[in-house]
Amino acid sequence: GAALACIALTVPGSDFLRVTLAIFWLMAFASATHDIAADGFYMLALPQRTQAAFVGVRSTFYRLAMIAGQGGLVVLAGALTDRTGSVSTAWAVVFGVLAAGFGLLGAWHLWALPRPAVDLPAARGDGTSRSTAQFFADFGAVYAAFFRQPGIARILAFLLLYRLAEAQLLKLVTPFLLDPLDAGGLGLRTQDVGIAYGTVGVLALTCGGLLGGVVIARWGLKRVLWPLVFSMHVPNTVFVLLALAQPQSLVTVSAAVALEQFGYGFGFTVFMVYMLMVAGGPGGGNPHKTAHYAICTGFMALGMMLPGMVSGWLQDQLGYVNFFIWTCVATLPSFVATAFIRIDPEFGRER
Repeated sequence: GAALACIALTVPGSDFLRVTLAIFWLMAFASATHDIAADGFYMLALPQRTQAAFVGVRSTFYRLAMIAGQGGLVVLAGALTDRTGSVSTAWAVVFGVLAAGFGLLGAWHLWALPRPAVDLPAARGDGTSRSTAQFFADFGAVYAAFFRQPGIARILAFLLLYRLAEAQLLKLVTPFLLDPLDAGGLGLRTQDVGIAYGTVGVLALTCGGLLGGVVIARWGLKRVLWPLVFSMHVPNTVFVLLALAQPQSLVTVSAAVALEQFGYGFGFTVFMVYMLMVAGGPGGGNPHKTAHYAICTGFMALGMMLPGMVSGWLQDQLGYVNFFIWTCVATLPSFVATAFIRIDPEFGRER
């Protein structure tokens, strides 16, 4: 909240670019650290049998934030820009609203969040606090335990490759929607992108995630694995069709984006539940499951970052049509990695 308030105060300044970049860096660092804590809290506060069932619900509220951020706030910024004639003033107001919202939510969480009995600081066998040397020794032991897991090569391949295509696609969706027709894009306005991708698309993503969690809870991850994997990757062809046809109807574009995002949300639950399985260990008894889940999310982020870094260059070389065809081809490593993972037939299923 404080970082967002600083953004609101510095956006109108003359040196806003360097200052806001520095603040965004600090915000991203804080966000990533908080993300680890939130993942661990989820695992500590819920028994393993219900973690998979609530993956969709958990994702829903994350997606609602995306609707507000990528949809509602972008539309608000566009409307304020039209009214005030100043882009910096518009975004200063938007970030001010965000700062106030985070402050209120922080106070609410301080009061409302449950406090699991198992959420205690680690201690030595005699009950005293660990020394600094012991802390770093334990830190190394936790990492070593993760990489000693049976089939670790298959696990890492899946974590890094499952979203290989989506990592590249996601980086170019917004530029594709905004770029003019003669550049191969769809030429939408900022407000239209906020509606099509940031609102309709995220709603579809949310519905897909909710349904994926329900399906896995009903039949178990192993039984529904391949239908969910196909549902995530096959809809990438939607963007090939959009790039070829370049439709000008916002309804048509929104429907196409919704189809792709629904499939992505439906199939992504596989990834989330698989990470819970890996982190929890056999029977969910892994004492380091919070740390191991954080390691999984780190590899997940790496699997998104590295392909995303080259996606802009690839699009520049190939053009939008061939780039989206490439993202369809790039789903093949994900299918191969999925074929090699090992899953408990009953994992994720509500008993």
